[in-house]
Amino acid sequence: MLDGHIHILDGCQDREKFLDKLYQAEMQGGLLISRPPASFATIAPAAPAAERLENLLYWCEAGPDLYPFYWIDPLEEDALTQVEMASQSGVMGFKVICDRYYAGDTRVLPIFQAIAALDRPILFHSGILWDGKPSSQYNRPLAFESLLQVQGLCFALAHVAWPWCDELIAMYGKFLNAQVGNPELMVEMFIDLTPGTPPIYRRQALVNLFSVGYDVQHNAIFGSDCNANEYNTAWTQQWIEHDHAIFKELDLSEDVIANIYTENLKRFVGISTRKIERELPKPGE
Repeated sequence: MLDGHIHILDGCQDREKFLDKLYQAEMQGGLLISRPPASFATIAPAAPAAERLENLLYWCEAGPDLYPFYWIDPLEEDALTQVEMASQSGVMGFKVICDRYYAGDTRVLPIFQAIAALDRPILFHSGILWDGKPSSQYNRPLAFESLLQVQGLCFALAHVAWPWCDELIAMYGKFLNAQVGNPELMVEMFIDLTPGTPPIYRRQALVNLFSVGYDVQHNAIFGSDCNANEYNTAWTQQWIEHDHAIFKELDLSEDVIANIYTENLKRFVGISTRKIERELPKPGE
């Protein structure tokens, strides 16, 4: 299994301890997100872009199945330079939190287009944003509809977009319809199941997602939202057990469950080139 949502923060830099805790949770690897840009200094102390990139690569050198994602603020003046620098250094994708702009803002679309042109995916935060600022409006699923303009983009919306889970499902259906109906568009959306949904909402969100009739089995990814500095094995195991019980209740096959925990993340980060054949979802389905 792979953990599709691991943060790197300030604090302990012991890679071996991290791997040990990761393996205790029966995770063989995962997606690691760099320390945040200066606009998120309340999460971790601000540091130069090159330093954050170097630290990300340091962590990912610890094991073969650790996938580096660089957290970028697309409003920074040197954002394009950072994209190029990170890509040339081997970063496999980018993390973005829209905290003061919409994804379709003309100031940031060129950054997303540059990332897509480099064949790198973007992991977006979605749903309520606990940052002490009036920012959640930028993270509703509907706000990401404008990404249909970004040719070749592969992206994921995290946290099942709680509390707007149904809006997320509807938006996924729209992107799937666009992708299948117009293959030349080449825009693909993934759903990051990382908790954001409190347990009392989690079951209904997953039941709706996997019962709606859309092909989500190839585009849903498990994540923990733990941090590498103090990886919480117990937390990850609890969510695996919680979600697995729901998957069994829904009678999901072992192949689908394997996709959620492993194969879909590999396809998202570009390791797997597996081609997925899909049916065109129609309105009302």
